[in-house]
Amino acid sequence: MTTPTDKRLIGPVIRLHAADNIVVARLDVPIGTAVAGENFTSRSQVPAGYKIAARRIAKGEPILKYNVTVGFANADIEPGTMVHSHNTEFREFDRDYAHASEFRAIELLPESERATFQGYVRANGQVGTRNFIGILSTVNCSATVVHKIAEWFTPERLAEFPNVDGVAAFSHGIGCGMEASGEPMQLLRRTMAGYARHPNLAAALVIGLGCERNQLKGLLEQENLVPNDRLHTFIMQEAGGTRKSIEAGIAAVRALLPEANKAKRQTVSASHLSVGLQCGGSDGFSSITANPALGAAVDILARHGGTGILSETPEIYGVEHTLTRRAASRAVGEKLAERVRWWKDEYSVGRDVQINGKVSPGNQVGGLANIFEKSLGSSMKGGTGPLMEVYRYAEPVTAKGLVFMDTPGFDPVSATGQIAGGANLIAFTTGRGSMFGSKPAPCVKLATNTPMFNALQEDMDINCGEILDGTASMQQMGQRIFELFLRTASGEASKSEKLGLGDHEFVPWQIGILG
Repeated sequence: MTTPTDKRLIGPVIRLHAADNIVVARLDVPIGTAVAGENFTSRSQVPAGYKIAARRIAKGEPILKYNVTVGFANADIEPGTMVHSHNTEFREFDRDYAHASEFRAIELLPESERATFQGYVRANGQVGTRNFIGILSTVNCSATVVHKIAEWFTPERLAEFPNVDGVAAFSHGIGCGMEASGEPMQLLRRTMAGYARHPNLAAALVIGLGCERNQLKGLLEQENLVPNDRLHTFIMQEAGGTRKSIEAGIAAVRALLPEANKAKRQTVSASHLSVGLQCGGSDGFSSITANPALGAAVDILARHGGTGILSETPEIYGVEHTLTRRAASRAVGEKLAERVRWWKDEYSVGRDVQINGKVSPGNQVGGLANIFEKSLGSSMKGGTGPLMEVYRYAEPVTAKGLVFMDTPGFDPVSATGQIAGGANLIAFTTGRGSMFGSKPAPCVKLATNTPMFNALQEDMDINCGEILDGTASMQQMGQRIFELFLRTASGEASKSEKLGLGDHEFVPWQIGILG
């Protein structure tokens, strides 16, 4: 795959690679516009972010973007014609995984030269970027209780505890009416345990009903969780019901607050940063501005010893070979290929989901024709460095550098898995304007284009559209994003935090059968 520096602005269009047979409209391109640098005249009214044929593309010929196949012409396409889903065919094609053939080790900076941030160092050596008390429900039946407990702790009641960022409830809609054993239950428990142990929590309460399939005892045993000063448990049927459970939970949190408030930020290495990489509401500029700029920031973070977690398996489909070639070993590459095969050949067979071709209406309107094109941009969030490891959903992430976690493409589910795996920060790119936030890991949002950024400034942290505008280079934007990571990790509130987002974004993957 090409690197982001290959781009060339040619008047109203952008050429991404010399071998491409399409260019991308930088602005709305009217019919009859002569594009001198490309030697064609527009035959279509082309919206910004959409593709235009730069030469004649014969029926059946691959459509190349960044010199990567993103579909096939379903008819002869003349130069200057808009190229989109109406004249692009989605079909499988052979990809050479060439496992580890392009692996290049990261050149780590000496520890004395690494960036730092102000984090919370926990007793076990983990480092947090926030200091919450978390309350988790084992089952939907205890969801109301955990939310009522968290709601009691208003900003006024927490005013005397300035070092505590809040009391956050993490409820979900499963835990019963599901398989009592096997992967679905293991996955739910692994996710809950990842939050209970998360370095952004000073302490956690886990509240169950008592008769659910996700028994509290089974959760503790599977995940080797032991109740202690930082982990408290309640069962509603033993505590006397809803009201008494809420009262007991409030009392428990009140008792925990003085100790949680003793936490103080201290200077730590950027190697303790673990950033979950997300994209939502993608558009035609995602692969040109925000995603590669985030990738540039991840490359910087990796040199400082930190971790970037790329996810959303359906959204690397079609370009997964660009990652397997950079894998640290054949075994790592095979792990990724196996996950893609599972999604394609087992989990999604016969279903109308994006891995089988069609992307969301918002993606379509934004200029993306199919999942191959979306995946091309999505994978760029991981940067250009080696792929060091591949994890199942919500598994603890221990490797440094770029890693991959198998998750769905649905952002709340994907981010939940990343946070459960240890991400203490989320970076979220968007072209259409996704409104997303998360707890306990803060989320920063990166806009792909200036018009959307200007319209949604209350939700967007950085305008990567400056790359299109010519006011910032890709590397400058990557550095800005990296510096935003450090400031946010040190306590600077992100836009989503200021808006209070994150109370409803804990969404474990419902991988099994409910019944």
